[in-house]
Amino acid sequence: MVFSSLIFLYLFLPACLLVYGLSPNLTIKNLTLTVFSLFFYAWGEPVYILLLLTSVFANYLFGLGLGGCQKHDKPGAAKALLTLSLVFNIGLLGVFKYSRFIAENLNRIPGIHLPVPKLTLPIGISFYTFQILSYVIDLYWEKIDVQKNPLHLLLYISMFPQLIAGPIVRYSTIAEEIKNRKTTLYDLSEGLTRLMIGLAKKVILANNLSVIVKEFFGTAGIEISVAGTWYAVIVYAMQIYFDFSGYSDMAIGMGRMFGFHFDENFRHPFLCKDISEFWQRWHISLGTFFRDYLLYVPIFGKRRKYGGLFLVWFCTGLWHGASWNFIIWGLYFGVFILIEQLIGKKRIRKIPLVIRHIYSKIIIIIGFGIFYFENLGRLGGFFKNLVGLNHNALWDSVTALSMKNNLFLLIAALICCFPLYDGLQKLRSRKPGAVAAVDTFQIIANAAMLAMSSILLVDATNNPFLYFRF
Repeated sequence: MVFSSLIFLYLFLPACLLVYGLSPNLTIKNLTLTVFSLFFYAWGEPVYILLLLTSVFANYLFGLGLGGCQKHDKPGAAKALLTLSLVFNIGLLGVFKYSRFIAENLNRIPGIHLPVPKLTLPIGISFYTFQILSYVIDLYWEKIDVQKNPLHLLLYISMFPQLIAGPIVRYSTIAEEIKNRKTTLYDLSEGLTRLMIGLAKKVILANNLSVIVKEFFGTAGIEISVAGTWYAVIVYAMQIYFDFSGYSDMAIGMGRMFGFHFDENFRHPFLCKDISEFWQRWHISLGTFFRDYLLYVPIFGKRRKYGGLFLVWFCTGLWHGASWNFIIWGLYFGVFILIEQLIGKKRIRKIPLVIRHIYSKIIIIIGFGIFYFENLGRLGGFFKNLVGLNHNALWDSVTALSMKNNLFLLIAALICCFPLYDGLQKLRSRKPGAVAAVDTFQIIANAAMLAMSSILLVDATNNPFLYFRF
């Protein structure tokens, strides 16, 4: 089941909200949300729900053990438990996500003939594994208290708004809200608005942009013109943004409707002026996770600035998929982050703003090309296409026709890269007289986005979020 489906929008979510709202106390509300979350996951992964439950139970025990070590001040036992937890959690992720990739690459070495596993990747395993890791590591660092109620920990890990594709919610962010929260009418209103914005981003923008990308990159990819290559990869960058940020908006919105306040995962990343700023705005929950838990890890006994940076960006790429293009993609951005660190923020700020914007957008757009082409041969063809080394034309009629036919879609996508919703909220807070007008506009806009998305979903056969496979 996906958020952008009629079954979810008109059956699952209303039923969950109704039962949740009728639940007499917070304990029953938490139980209701947990049961619906497990049903939601089992809808798409009836077998792997056992893996999810096993993971939660194992880490519940790890957590109790770490809590006991804190209480009795046993650093050696705590370190052993943390190590065991890391091996267990990363091991599960490695087996299901990377074992095939590792075996295939080792088999290229003469004399090695390993069996290649054919395991289906459990949906959302990258996200819920990282949430579990944040819980046990923060326990070890004594930043949080141990969760002694297994149902509360299960709710934290399995909560359906963020279970499948994030954002990666830290336990510390919602620990208090699991035990004590209220949902006001304002929460419901704002949550519904974020839900509708996310739905529109996915169904109206991302799904239609994907048609253009498939037209240019889906089959040919080598024969298209230079202009067509740049056009397609720019469209793909916007598709990824609206797809993933749309999911995050829906997750944050639904969390708000149940009384939870998740952190933002995107802050209009294409408005960035350099690559460092881009990653402060893009997939924020993943970036801060690696920053907090990996960047300062001692390498060969010491904290190494450049070694930590390499490790972070290698893992950022690898996290996105078991393919060399993702590793290249992560290291590609890591190189530019390193260059900007060596130049320094003060010197970068002296560069004219226009040049900084042009530089950052070119780097980002090329990066999304690396992200798209998992086949390294096609990736090489993409690079050649960008500058015409495949003897392809600079311009072609197919590109011109696509731009003409999709003009309104492209303009709408470009406009929606800007903080429109934030602007409305600032207007609402700064001018009390505009509250009624803004609220009325939101109601009309929400109804329009729901109606348009529902119409487009009637004939949609398959529109999964791209980050489901990561």
